[in-house]
Amino acid sequence: MPATSAPAAKTALTWSIRAQGDRCLSIDFGDAISVETGLICLSAATALRQARLPGVTDVVPSYTAVAVHYACLATDPDTAPAFERLSTEIGRLLDRGLPVAATSSREIEIPVCYGGEHGPDLAAIAAITGLSPAEVIALHTAPGSMVFMLGFAPGHPYIGVHDVALNIPRRDIPRTAVPPGSVAIANRQTAIYPNRLPGGWHIIGATPLKLFDAQRSPPALLMPGDRVRFVPISEQDFERHSAMPARKMQSARTKRKSA
Repeated sequence: MPATSAPAAKTALTWSIRAQGDRCLSIDFGDAISVETGLICLSAATALRQARLPGVTDVVPSYTAVAVHYACLATDPDTAPAFERLSTEIGRLLDRGLPVAATSSREIEIPVCYGGEHGPDLAAIAAITGLSPAEVIALHTAPGSMVFMLGFAPGHPYIGVHDVALNIPRRDIPRTAVPPGSVAIANRQTAIYPNRLPGGWHIIGATPLKLFDAQRSPPALLMPGDRVRFVPISEQDFERHSAMPARKMQSARTKRKSA
């Protein structure tokens, strides 16, 4: 299978391209989750979108790779980007270098009511890790979290990377229904469920924020590259925030980097 490899811009990482079916290819920048690799994926996705390569229908960054979806051009099938052609064009683009990767200018505060009915797995996580519930919360609210990608469902963020003590595998038996707003952890990552969905992560709390609203612009509250700060709140604060208008609550939780 054809593949391309070259040094990623301004890093020691390498990249490779492989086919993912007949209408998608993956650009892989590594196999370990890190903020540095995540930022490279975001930078590459931005460059690919700006390049507007013929036939490309979507560009989706993840933790360590960028998926490029493409389709035949109905008006001119001869110009449809087959894997070989598109991978060559992408290789040339990456060879020219990527812009310096940087996080979003946004820092989003996510209020979380930990434990109790909102976090049924907090006590179990504390027991598994040998920490107290308060120590688990302290690790989860530590600074440095970033949104790596959205996936699984509209507005569903994958956030990390947390302390190694929170490197907990997913539940043996997934839940068939997880309430919207649930904040769950697994493998040093956090997922926040935007709607009632099945899920196998450990629920340690819940946020009153609405993660996805089709009537909002943009519909997703969080975007890849956003920095996230989890803020503990009480049950009373959770109820008070839940009663606030969504727009007012969102603006109160979004901050910009200081100049």
